Amino acid sequence: MADVAVPRMGHETAETVEAQTGRISFLLIATLVGGTLILASFLTDFFFERSIRDSAGVLRNPHADAIALVGAVLLGLPLVWQSLLHLYRGESHMDELVALAVIAAIALEYYQMAGIVAFFMIIANLIETRTALGARQSIAGLMHLTPQEAHRITSEGSEELVAVSALQPGDVIRVRPGDNIPADGEIISGESSVNQANVTGESLAVDKTTGEEVFGGTSNLTGALDIRVTKIGEETTLGRVQKLILEAERTKIPLMRLIDRYAGWYTPTILMLAAIVLFFAEDKSEGMKRAIAMLVAGCPCALVLATPTAMVAALSCAARLGILVKNVVNLEYARSLTAIVFDKTGTLTTGELSVTQMKPAPDVEGADLLLMAASAEQLSKHPTARAMVNIAQDAKIDLIQPTGFEEILGRGVKAKVGSDDVMVGRSSWLADNGADMSLLDNPDYQEAEGMSMLYVTRNGKCLGWIGLEDKTRPEAREAIDALRDLGIKNLTMVTGDKWSVAKRVAAEMGCSEVQAEVLPEEKLHLVDDLKARGHHVCVIGDGVNDAPALAAGNLGVAMGAAGSDVAINSASIALMNNDLNRLPFLVKLSRQTTRVIAQNLIFGVVFILIVMPLSASGALTAIPAALLHTVASAVVIFNSARLVRFGEELEPHAPDTTGLGYGMVAAPAA
Repeated sequence: MADVAVPRMGHETAETVEAQTGRISFLLIATLVGGTLILASFLTDFFFERSIRDSAGVLRNPHADAIALVGAVLLGLPLVWQSLLHLYRGESHMDELVALAVIAAIALEYYQMAGIVAFFMIIANLIETRTALGARQSIAGLMHLTPQEAHRITSEGSEELVAVSALQPGDVIRVRPGDNIPADGEIISGESSVNQANVTGESLAVDKTTGEEVFGGTSNLTGALDIRVTKIGEETTLGRVQKLILEAERTKIPLMRLIDRYAGWYTPTILMLAAIVLFFAEDKSEGMKRAIAMLVAGCPCALVLATPTAMVAALSCAARLGILVKNVVNLEYARSLTAIVFDKTGTLTTGELSVTQMKPAPDVEGADLLLMAASAEQLSKHPTARAMVNIAQDAKIDLIQPTGFEEILGRGVKAKVGSDDVMVGRSSWLADNGADMSLLDNPDYQEAEGMSMLYVTRNGKCLGWIGLEDKTRPEAREAIDALRDLGIKNLTMVTGDKWSVAKRVAAEMGCSEVQAEVLPEEKLHLVDDLKARGHHVCVIGDGVNDAPALAAGNLGVAMGAAGSDVAINSASIALMNNDLNRLPFLVKLSRQTTRVIAQNLIFGVVFILIVMPLSASGALTAIPAALLHTVASAVVIFNSARLVRFGEELEPHAPDTTGLGYGMVAAPAA
C-alpha cells in the first residue's frame, strides 16, 4: 500500500523528515480518535435500544450509527484522499481497492464495518510509513554527527567559535578529545585516535598523526588536533555517504519494476472478480458484503512490500559495515558472480613497500649497509626511500644528513654521506656509473625472485643489497578462500608489476590465474575476455588507476573509498575501508537478500490465494480481512528486517554512533 498522507521523499533533509514525522503523528492521533468513535458506537449499540428500521427492515440505533459514521469518515478520508491524489497524478496503486471498499460500506450504511476496515488499513499503513521514516531518520541522523559549531584558528593564532556552515576549505580548526570532527581535513599538528566507524565501518579506532586525513562526523578520542579543512557540508565523505544511500534506496531491481508494470492490471482484475461475485449472488446485500471483503483482501500490501523492504534492509546492513551500494541492482547482481579480477597493488597488497631482507657484503655489517642506504635516501620521497628510512629509525640508527643529493628518476640516488660517496639503485645503473659490481658474480648476491632489490655502493664499492616487498593484506587469503567456498572459482590477479613479484603474490593468495606487466587498457581486454567466455565479472581495485577496469566489469568494487571522489564515482560498490572480508560478505548478503525476497513473495502470493476465495465464499468478512492484511504486512516487514543484522560477526564491537540504532528498515512507497 502506498503511504497515507505522507508525500514521497526526494532528497530528504533533517527538517523534511521531522515534518513528515509530525504529519504521521497527527494521522496517528486522528486514527486513534476515529477508532475510539467506532468503539463507542458498538458500546452505544449494546447499551441503548435500537429504535428505527432501515430500508431492509433491520432495527438500528440512530445514535450508534451517527457516531460510527463520524468515525468511519474520519478514518476513511485519508485513504480516499490519497487514492484521489494517485488518480489525479495518473498513477495506479493497490490501495484504491480499500478506498472503494470503505466508500461502498459507507454508502450501504455499514458504518461500523467501514470504520474498522479503515482503522486496520491505516494502522498497517502507519507501520509501513513510520518504518520507512525511521530508516530515513537514521540516514538524516548521519549529518547530525557533524557538530554545528567549530573552533577556528584565526590568523593571529587565537580561537573563535563559528558555525560549521561558515567554514571554508583552507580554514584551520581545533578539535579537542571527545569532540566530533566538523569537516573533512588534513591534520597539521597533533596526534590522536579517531573512531571512524560511521564512515568506514571499522570497529576499532584508528591512530592519526600529522599529514593524515580525517573525516567529518568521526569522533576524536584521545588527543587535540589542528586540522586544515579540505571539504565541507555535502562535499564531505559523510555527506556523500548519505547521498549515496538515499539514491540507492530510490532505485529498483528488475523484479520491482515488473510488479509496477502489472500493477495497473491488478486493480481492475480484483474489481472484476468482486463484480462477478456480486452479480451472481442471490442475496445482493450478502453479495455486497462479500465484494467489499474481496476488495479489502485483494489489496496485496504483503506482495508489494516483499522486495523493497528486503532491499532497503540489505542496504542498511551493507552501509553499517562500510559498504556503499550505489544501486540496488548491483546488490542483486552480486549473488550471480562467477569471476573476480583483483588488482594487486593496494588491493591484495597494502601498497606500501617495506624492507624484508638485507644481504651485506662479506666484510660489511648490516647496520653499516642500512646506515649508508637510509642516509642517502633521506631526501627522497620515493616509497622505497621511505621504507628504508622507516626501518633504520625502527632499528634506532642515527642517520647522517646527506649533501649533494641527486635523484635520477627510475634509477636511484646519489649523495655524499659524511666523506663517502654513496649510491643506491639498480645494479645496472650502478655499474653504468662506474661502481664495482663484481659482488654479483656470487649467486647469493644476484637478483632474487619476487622482490624489489636495491644495491648500495660506497666510494664505488658494492656494500650489498636491500630487498623490499609490498606486503599482502593479512585478511586477503582468508577472503579469497571464502569466495572460492561460495562457488566463485575464477579468481584472477592482474598487475603492472613484474612477473616474479606477481607469481609470488598470486601463489600466496591462492589465485587461479595471474596476469603481470599489463597496461590499463590490457586490463580492459582481460575483463572483456572473461565476459565473452560467459562469466559474470567483478573487478576490485583501489578506484584511482583502476577506474577503466572497474567500469568495464559487470560489477566494480572500489577499495578504501573513504575520502576518495574517484573511488566512489568509478565503481558500482565502494568499500569505505580496505577489509577484503567485506567481499564474501557482500556475496552472502546478496544471496540472503534474494532468499528473503523469495520468502516474502511466496507468502504474499499464498496470502492472496487463500483470503480471496474465503472472502468470495463469505467465510471471511471485511473486518477479519483487514486485520489479516495488517498482520501480513507486519510479517513481511519483520522478515525483511532480519537482514539489518546480517553479518554482525564481521563487526563485533562496532558502536552505534548515531544513537538511532541500526534496526530500522525502510518500507518505501509502493
